Order: sequence, then C-alpha cells, then structure tokens
Amino acid sequence: MAKTVLDFEKPLEDLENKYEEMRQLSETVNLTSELAALRTQIEELRQEIYQNLTRWQRVQLARHPERPYSLDYIQALSPDFIELHGDRSVRDDPAIVGGFGTLEGIGSVMWIGHQKGRDTKQNVYRNFGMPNPEGYRKALRLMKLAEKFRKPVVTLLDTPGAFPGIEAEERGQAEAIARNLFEMARLEVPIVVVIIGEGASGGALGIGVGDRILMLENAWYSVISPESCSSILWRSWNFKEQAAEALKLTATDLLSVGIIDRIIPEPLGGAHRSPDVMLNTLREILVEELKSLLEVSKFETTTALARRSEKFSRMGMWSENSDNLQAQFIDDVAVVQAAK
Repeated sequence: MAKTVLDFEKPLEDLENKYEEMRQLSETVNLTSELAALRTQIEELRQEIYQNLTRWQRVQLARHPERPYSLDYIQALSPDFIELHGDRSVRDDPAIVGGFGTLEGIGSVMWIGHQKGRDTKQNVYRNFGMPNPEGYRKALRLMKLAEKFRKPVVTLLDTPGAFPGIEAEERGQAEAIARNLFEMARLEVPIVVVIIGEGASGGALGIGVGDRILMLENAWYSVISPESCSSILWRSWNFKEQAAEALKLTATDLLSVGIIDRIIPEPLGGAHRSPDVMLNTLREILVEELKSLLEVSKFETTTALARRSEKFSRMGMWSENSDNLQAQFIDDVAVVQAAK
C-alpha cells in the first residue's frame, strides 16, 4: 500500500525526501553537518505541526488508512483471541468483531470492536466499518456471554456511523442500537470503552456505554461528522473545517466537559507512525483501568451499576414544568385550529 500523506504533512514529507536524497549522496560526498542540520529542521517542523493540530486535522488523522484498527490491537494484545460470529438471528456482520482473548495482567476479556478494511475488497466486506443491526445484536450476545462467565468487556470504537441503508432500517437498526444502550447500562461486569479512531453518532454509541470511556489523542467522537454537519448547516461540504471547530469533537474538548474519562497519548504524528509504542501504551492503560474496576468492591454489582448510571446522568440536565407544557399545548392547538 502506498504511503498516505495528508495535506498538512506535505511540508514535512518534502523535507524528509530531501534528507533521504542527501543521505544517499553522502555515500560519495561528506555531508555530515548538512544532514545533521536538516534532521534538526525536520524534528522542529514535526513538533510544530503535530503539537498544533486543528480539530479538522485530528479528524483526518483519525481516518488515516494506515492507522491500527480494532483487530490489530486485539490480536496483538491477546494472541490467543478467538473470534465469535453471528447474532443467532440473521447473519454475521463483519463490521463488528468480537470474542474472548487473554489480556496479560487481567486474564480473559471479551473484546468487541468496529472493524474497517485496508483496501477496497476488505472495505466492501467490512461495509467500511458501518454495522448493520445484526452487528449490534452480535455485540450484545457477546456481552451477555461475558456477563455469564463474569468476564470484563472492552469495546473499541472506530466507525463513520451505523449503516444507513433501507434494509438496515427494515431489520430494526434504531431498535438494535437502543437495546444495546439499555443492556450495557445494566450489564453486571466492568466495561471499558476505547475510542481508537472515528466515533460517529449512534453507530459508535451502540457499543459505547461503559464504566470508563477512554479516547486516543487523535480520535474524534461526535453526534455527527463534520461533513454531514456542514451539509446541513451550510448546504455544502466545503465548511467541514468550521463544522469540526464548532462540534468540539476532539479528546481534549470531550475531557473538559466530562464525556470521556481519560486521553490515551499517541506517538508524535499519530498511532500509525509507531504502532508498537501505541500498542504498549494502550496495554498499560487498559490493564490499569480494568484492575481499578475489578478491585472496587470486587465489582459489587449494585454500586457499580449505580455509578455507571450516575456517570452518564451527569452528562446532561433537563427539567419539566407541567404548567408550561400545558400552556404550550393549548397554544399549539389554537395555532392548528386557526390554520384550518
């Protein structure tokens, strides 16, 4: 696969290409000082670019085709991972993968995650990481299996959204996601959610309710993608950068308002730049978080579920005034009658 270079990375790529040309030339000409100066310039530019990313640039990094996907993390963290298939109703959905695997320091864990493809053929097979209802029902079946055997659940979120096709709606897409939200809220085992790439709308939230919500530094998580937001507000996709800024969908934004609990740092340049470093960081943090959850009163169910409920209740507030509602209803009826 050809190396993918994002627009804002091109100045850095140009310098790296120049460095490589000079390095090859140095085999016949002494360019030691020039190479050292250029290497310093490259490192300074790399720091400047990646430490000052805009929200839209982080969205681009989250979508990078070389970025590790769910199965990359799962198979590396649990070499004995056994994938389980099917929702026992319609079919298997390759856009969601899951199964048991051993996480060193914790033991057996139920892994569940969205899965994209690396090329066109794989993406068609995985439906570009957009699950159908049977994908969410498979995930729920696996969660219930983990609950039966008292094993913690780790979910990895990376989807542009649930599949919006009419056939998905006919098979109950909204109900499948809503059922997962309901069941995950009361699942009697620890749940750790990790947003590893894209976290779009209900497609991500369908496996996104947990005791701890973690997010990779360059991932994004929002009710809508910047492009879709732009098309609704400006009737054009050309304002996606402004939409990304308005949505405040980065890890830093979401941590500040309590949507997520922790940011997982990435190697400079993104997770795809140093997959081994990213893997080790994720392993350490997952073990730490799971041990913490498992040790709290040995995950005493009533307390744990109350804490999980309280966690999500704090994310929003609402109130209802019956007098105002009644008055508004009367006004609405009057408007309708006048229109007739």
